[in-house]
Amino acid sequence: MRSLVFPIIQRGFRVGSYGLGTALRMKNMTTWLVCMAVSTWITGCQNGVMEVNGHEIANGSGDAGDDEETGGNDGGVVGGSHQGQSDGADGGSNGSGTDDGAANGGDADADGVPGFAQYYVRPDGGSSEQCTGLVDAPYRRSGTSQPCAWDHPFRALPPGGAPRISGGDTLIVAAGDYRMGFGAPGSDNCDETGSYDCHMPPIPGGPNPDHPTRILGAGWDSGCGSPPELWGSGRPWFIVNLTDADNVDLFCFEITDHSSCVENHSGGQACERDLPPYGDWAGYGLHAEDSANVHLRDLNIHGLAAGGVHAGRLRDWTVENVRIAGNGSVGWDGDLWDDHGDSNSGTLHFRHWVVEWNGCGESYPGGEPTGCWGQEAGGYGDGVGIGETGGNWVIEDSAFLHNTSDGLDLLYHTLGGSITLNRVHAEGNAGNQIKATGPTEIINSLIVGNCAFFENQPFTYWVDHCRALGSTLAVFFTGGHEVSIVNSTVYGQGDGLVAAGPREGFACSGEETISARNSIFLGDTDYFDTTDLAFLFYQEGCANLRLDSDYNVIHNAKNVECGVAGDFTASGLHDSCADPLLSGPLTGLDYGLVPGPGSPAIDAGASEWCPVVDYLNSQRSTDVDSDRGFTCDIGAFEVP
Repeated sequence: MRSLVFPIIQRGFRVGSYGLGTALRMKNMTTWLVCMAVSTWITGCQNGVMEVNGHEIANGSGDAGDDEETGGNDGGVVGGSHQGQSDGADGGSNGSGTDDGAANGGDADADGVPGFAQYYVRPDGGSSEQCTGLVDAPYRRSGTSQPCAWDHPFRALPPGGAPRISGGDTLIVAAGDYRMGFGAPGSDNCDETGSYDCHMPPIPGGPNPDHPTRILGAGWDSGCGSPPELWGSGRPWFIVNLTDADNVDLFCFEITDHSSCVENHSGGQACERDLPPYGDWAGYGLHAEDSANVHLRDLNIHGLAAGGVHAGRLRDWTVENVRIAGNGSVGWDGDLWDDHGDSNSGTLHFRHWVVEWNGCGESYPGGEPTGCWGQEAGGYGDGVGIGETGGNWVIEDSAFLHNTSDGLDLLYHTLGGSITLNRVHAEGNAGNQIKATGPTEIINSLIVGNCAFFENQPFTYWVDHCRALGSTLAVFFTGGHEVSIVNSTVYGQGDGLVAAGPREGFACSGEETISARNSIFLGDTDYFDTTDLAFLFYQEGCANLRLDSDYNVIHNAKNVECGVAGDFTASGLHDSCADPLLSGPLTGLDYGLVPGPGSPAIDAGASEWCPVVDYLNSQRSTDVDSDRGFTCDIGAFEVP
């Protein structure tokens, strides 16, 4: 498996110059992703245990299959056969079967509905002529239609051909690495000159949400310790195809390529696009359009030449324990580049989603960031960017780190729905850390606007530092909705901490509100004017809109006078314009944002706004204040 060694510059994670090598060698990928999501304050994250402030805490999400939201899909998968049954003995589905045969299908799926089959892929399997694919066993190297596994995912999903699996079936892929593109087993229909089209056909969708098609890497049900690697070669547009695919589970894969190149890079790292052989690179890891009820889990999508995920017109997707990192132009790209629109609908639920280092190449095989570039250099750089969309976006326990433009860009969320960000960490992105349009709730989040992070770094080619003035949080209105910030910590070195206004093409109605409670706001010297400070709040285009602020600690920021209703901020009586005494340091590579001893943030929150848990999912305090009853700490962290 490809080793990744990205630099984690958060506190406690550096190992020499680069620190992801240790994290990626952890046996439990779920634990690693949780660690990544809260990495600023983890001082140890190994062997399934996180250590925070000297205290060990268990992996909050549990092994795959233990989470109550996904447990319904975690039972054993058995199935009938479209092609007849083999005589192999029942066994495991992890690619470790013997010549005597391993697991083969029964006559029904896990819910007792007949008609679905279970297929297997393993490196020592055979072709679709040699093996039925219905038994988790190697090919004996003689005969046809033998009870054995296929040797490559293309046997199930052949480029330029019809799938050999049907909707509702299960495909289990054993550990190993699988070349995806021209020259791979099963790519007979591919032409080298046009090998950009040498990718799997769309995965057949399941008949309904209760009976999805399941594409599973071995270990999918036991922590995903050694996911199979799907690596692109010959410049395919993408590796996994979810076009028109409804009711699909995709669990436990590493999706990458074996090249350091970046598509269309202007600084000497461009991929070969004109003449074959193109090299071992692919454009995107996953493509999806017009797709509903899809569940992505335990995926590591990294190092692609253009982007990690290209997906739009989605409905009711769930994404959990997914890392999208080191992709050359963008992490998650929601603009489909066609005339049919991009809008998503339903609920898009993301949990333990880490999006980092996009807009940078990833060296192969070293796995280090290289050639980081932004829009002025001809690149892009958003961690997450979308086209015009609706839908309810729920993002929890997730991180958007060190992307070369905006971290989480939901600017085009203009077609209805809402945005909920709970326990989100955004830091070190070169533009805005978070952009949001429409009704938005931000809770228990850590938003660190060190937007000049890429300046003078050895991996930087050309990045627009503090792009668009680098305000930490930018919110936009389409008319009459609410934005709230609760128990969060916001820092910024750009023009300001919170900027607002109407979305282009819309007008404010006068009913808009933006409020902040129980939060820490810490400004810094404006990157573009060292004689000035970042503002707390500023807006243009919404008459009479002011930040409704109370029970906050505000320091080193302009456009606010505590306890006074000013032009931009209506500060309440319980605001404190005082140094929050954060642990620090607040410069360079490490931002320590936990309140220290004597901080005015401790036990000073308004109880009616206190969430049950804090940013680390630790219980909030129930300390009693004689005047206000139970109180919690102000900011993202509850100090023990």
